[in-house]
Amino acid sequence: MKISSNIINYKSSVKEVLERIEIIKSSSKSLFVVNDNLQIQGTVTDGDIRRGFIAGHTIDDELEKFINKDFISIRNIDSPKIINEAKKKGIKLLPMVDEDNKIKKIYDLSKLKALLPVDAVIMAGGRGKRLRPLTDNIPKPLLPLGNKSIIEHNINRLISFGVENIYITVNYLANQIIETLGDGSSRGINIQYVKEDTPLGTAGALSLIKKFKHKYVILMNSDLFTDINFYDLYDELISKNADIAVSSIPYSIDIPFAVFKKRNSNIIDIQEKPQLNYYANAGIYLFNIKILEFIPENIKYDATDLISDVIKSGKKVIDSPITGYWIDIGRHEEYNKAKEIVKHITK
Repeated sequence: MKISSNIINYKSSVKEVLERIEIIKSSSKSLFVVNDNLQIQGTVTDGDIRRGFIAGHTIDDELEKFINKDFISIRNIDSPKIINEAKKKGIKLLPMVDEDNKIKKIYDLSKLKALLPVDAVIMAGGRGKRLRPLTDNIPKPLLPLGNKSIIEHNINRLISFGVENIYITVNYLANQIIETLGDGSSRGINIQYVKEDTPLGTAGALSLIKKFKHKYVILMNSDLFTDINFYDLYDELISKNADIAVSSIPYSIDIPFAVFKKRNSNIIDIQEKPQLNYYANAGIYLFNIKILEFIPENIKYDATDLISDVIKSGKKVIDSPITGYWIDIGRHEEYNKAKEIVKHITK
């Protein structure tokens, strides 16, 4: 959110504070009080003003007598749990400050599910052949899903977990994607594009990104429609000290016959029409950037290749099940199903 709308100089009058609070559009009618050097001094709300009047202060008194100096701020987002702690205390706006206590950014916690210290890479270079003719002139990530495109649903989901740096790999009809999404500034984020001259698979394009801001990266396909909890994915990776966390979905197979359990040539049991339950790859990965060393340059290399190589090296790979909805929009059937689901949810 814009910093200027929620800060006010400590020399301002109480009347100016009340006027500013009246026009604030955010869910929290709160202002951050700063000095002439833009260093935060405290917060003030209409409730602080009322309490000041009850204590005997008047509208002509200095603002200093009304401000609350017991406030929470953060220096970085390396500790995502601070969001939960702030929400429990009823805090709706959380400022990020630099080493001089100058406000760099203000987070509206009513719109954030978490604040994760991760970058994201969205793979959006494929042709989407199975969705032809819809994708003859429009890249699959831009196909409409409700009032947004498929990829915009994914971008908004990432934003709701505090992800601000997003790389999008593009190839087929790349200019349409770039012109539609822009640099991300209108959404308060930074979008950069990675152009694949030739398809590099679902992980190969990572070799083209030379520097990430954070030490953890989410890699995901652009054609997914899901309400995945990215905080759970992050928490699983950190708590289990893993190198890669793979999102998974339950997948069941019903066998329409009685199945034998055998030992050598002897039948030792029989099970009537069993159901086999598995967890399948959901196409969303979170990893420590150290594993980028496994990815070859300018060679087709899939995320499954990366997982296999990391496992073979002895590093730790875990899965994190998605408990909500998840659709891989690869065919017309899945696209139609996603269009039905989006009618009943608020994004």
